[in-house]
Amino acid sequence: MNPLRAGRRIVVALMLVLAAPPAMADDRVVVALGDSLTAGLGVTRDEAYPALLEARLRRAGFAYRVVNAGVSGDTTAGGLRRLDWVLRSRPEVVIVALGVNDGLRGQPVVGMRDNLVAIVTRLRETGTRVLLVGMRLPPNYGEAYATDFAEAFRAVARGTSVAFLPFLLAGVAGDPSLNQADGIHPNAAGHRIVAEHVWPSLQPLLRR
Repeated sequence: MNPLRAGRRIVVALMLVLAAPPAMADDRVVVALGDSLTAGLGVTRDEAYPALLEARLRRAGFAYRVVNAGVSGDTTAGGLRRLDWVLRSRPEVVIVALGVNDGLRGQPVVGMRDNLVAIVTRLRETGTRVLLVGMRLPPNYGEAYATDFAEAFRAVARGTSVAFLPFLLAGVAGDPSLNQADGIHPNAAGHRIVAEHVWPSLQPLLRR
């Protein structure tokens, strides 16, 4: 990806986060920190799983809004650099769904793991509750690398004692009817399943 173009995308995404409508007086904030899978590449923002989670929260009687802090192409290093911006919204809960781009680029797993530890640690230092979401790689990346990649998320969750959802795209990945033509990004129907999949892990972190 062109570095200048990637930088512009990050700036635009951060502007959207900061320009999000102010919460109602009693509203609390959940931030979904992620990449294109969170940003909702190829679908409308209202169809992406963070917006669907907010609707689910409202139906369940929780006074939270969900800020979509997804940036297409972002890595764990990028997410770590964005934490100051994310924390400006004073989130009670952050869903950390980063890492797939590290893996798709073949970056060292240890570096991704260290970045995730730094992200989770920084969030917890502010009193933010964290849901860490794991990712998986297709088998063509090699069994050893794919295994180490998936295990890194579990190791971070275990080492930092945060809530953990093993795979964001469970029930969606590999199903052509739930993905766009690239076979990677969920379509609107896929995002609905992702939201329902994330919900049971998110709910225990919420407060009435």
